[in-house]
Amino acid sequence: LIRWEEWSFHISFDMRAGVIISLASIFDHEKNESRSVLYRGFVSELFVPYMDLTEEWYYRTFFDAGENGFGLCASPLVPGKDCPEKSVFIDGYYVSGDGSGVKIPNAVCVFERRDSGDLLWRHTEVLLQPPVVVVKPEVSLVVRMVSTVGNYDYVVDWEFRRTGAIKVTVGLTGLLEVRGTQYRHRDEVQEEEIYGTLLTENTIGTNHDHFLIFHLDLDVDGRNNSFLKSTLETAVVEETSSRRRRSYWRVRSETAKTESDARISLNGGPASEYSVVNGNERSGVGNPMGYKLVHGGGIGPLLWEGDYPQIRGGFSKYNVWVTPYDGSEKWAAGLYADQSRGDDGLAPWSSRDRGIENEDIVMWYSMGIHHAPCQEDFPIMAAVTKSFELRPNNFFRRNPSL
Repeated sequence: LIRWEEWSFHISFDMRAGVIISLASIFDHEKNESRSVLYRGFVSELFVPYMDLTEEWYYRTFFDAGENGFGLCASPLVPGKDCPEKSVFIDGYYVSGDGSGVKIPNAVCVFERRDSGDLLWRHTEVLLQPPVVVVKPEVSLVVRMVSTVGNYDYVVDWEFRRTGAIKVTVGLTGLLEVRGTQYRHRDEVQEEEIYGTLLTENTIGTNHDHFLIFHLDLDVDGRNNSFLKSTLETAVVEETSSRRRRSYWRVRSETAKTESDARISLNGGPASEYSVVNGNERSGVGNPMGYKLVHGGGIGPLLWEGDYPQIRGGFSKYNVWVTPYDGSEKWAAGLYADQSRGDDGLAPWSSRDRGIENEDIVMWYSMGIHHAPCQEDFPIMAAVTKSFELRPNNFFRRNPSL
């Protein structure tokens, strides 16, 4: 159990998912009560298909959680390097193949992030003489785990902020998966497809993808929630002599009724916002109270949808999915990912098109990168980060960090 500022939540360790955050709630001073936000959140799957069709490589379409164990591959964290010296370190435990217990020392660290240079908020009141400047530096609490799955190291941070937001960041580093080649210079490559980049003499870095999908069981002020889609659209008004402006944008919101209404691709399309809201509660001025997904855009798969790896990794087709809660539906690639033929997992579950309005729902968020290696990624790759936030949206009466 972790308590920090107004936040309270549980940390557990799972050999398949790694860190699991559960029962996250935040104390609301206006209401003088603790309010639920996240029932459970974790990495459900990590799909890494390589784009090399040669005999030695075509099968390399890995499911790092379901096949290898994201928690099973947790690396012991080094104080003062992976995490600050004064971090709290938590050991991880799992059951080995022969049924005995195994300990991973320092599998998780928890630390307060200060002096980062980030600002929580600031303002200069220039109308006062002399001007008044108020600056509030950002301070947050970070829960970190590093999973080394073969050649890649994945740094996963769950960051709790005083604004009521939860930010999740994944950093990708480690070693590229490379293969040998006869070529020593790019000009030597004629018509042959080499499926990647010539990084140095006789060495090719293969093109590949990383798709991470998060299971986010939000309970915003209780279990009965809905998924709200808000689209920013341009409105054009009639010309009159009194108007010098002819257009503005406005927000159109609709509640998703079924699972098919909540499948979202974020690469392109109109500007939109997506929130999980409590359908039975409104703010004092009538706004739906919820938490919105703040994403950095999304990418989708480039594999043909009939290709066998893509059928198994069907959860990567959309960036956002919403399903009704089912205790058996935790793993986006299916319960037995290494035996899956694509008939179990998020995509077939969602095809049932169940109702999700005013229900106990789960939001799934898939993010990733298309990685075309370059020379600077070799021999060891500098970290590339992707992140998203769950940010309060009309959940508090005012800025909770004041």
